[in-house]
Amino acid sequence: MSRVLTIVALVLLLAAPLARAQDYAREKRWADEVVPNVVVGDAVWLKEKQGREFLGLYTAVKGAKRAVLLVHGLGVHPDLGLIGILRVALSDMGYATLSIQMPVQAADAKAADYYPKLFPQAIDRIGAGAAWLAGKGYAHPVLLSHSMGSWMSESYFAATPEAPFAAWVCLGRGGPFGELENVHVPVLDVRGANDLPAVLRRSDERGQILHLIPRSKQIVISAADHFYTGHEQALEDAIHDFIEGLP
Repeated sequence: MSRVLTIVALVLLLAAPLARAQDYAREKRWADEVVPNVVVGDAVWLKEKQGREFLGLYTAVKGAKRAVLLVHGLGVHPDLGLIGILRVALSDMGYATLSIQMPVQAADAKAADYYPKLFPQAIDRIGAGAAWLAGKGYAHPVLLSHSMGSWMSESYFAATPEAPFAAWVCLGRGGPFGELENVHVPVLDVRGANDLPAVLRRSDERGQILHLIPRSKQIVISAADHFYTGHEQALEDAIHDFIEGLP
């Protein structure tokens, strides 16, 4: 009996990491749903270093001088919610946009299930997005991230001493910033006045670090929640002003 229990325990132990791995089936279901229904822009396929493809939504804008790479938060796809709104709004402002699918877990996964297991893959995908835009003539795009995507983006900078981005728009970053030694470009740290407790609680600490990065600042969108519901225009205006003020 003890031998059977030992075998069962080993099976469960080996299966546990698999349950926390990237949910490629969920990602494929989203792609199958999103691609035929794209209204603005085009579906494109990018590649991770190991050759696996992932979805991007690219909106070309004639005469655009800048491009924006958008990184969504936990458990969504590149055309859903806030990021879906912003990718269209930014293209209307005259910027080319590329919104990429970040690694996802099962629908019931928590933030702790993403970090650190999926972060190397997230870093890889952000780098692939930047390289793809460079191939379109945008060698120094702006990186825009939301929520978990902002944590992933910070990890990308930490792992990339020569990051090609011209600026970083960081929305809804929970907790304090970690190591920003590789961030040598302006940062716009944005939160809603009614954001999540984890975002609000460490806002002052993030602001203190931003004082060390030239042309960086924090702003608060009045009355907005974590997803800026009903206050998207104020957010869009703030992002536009920041990007237009870049050297």
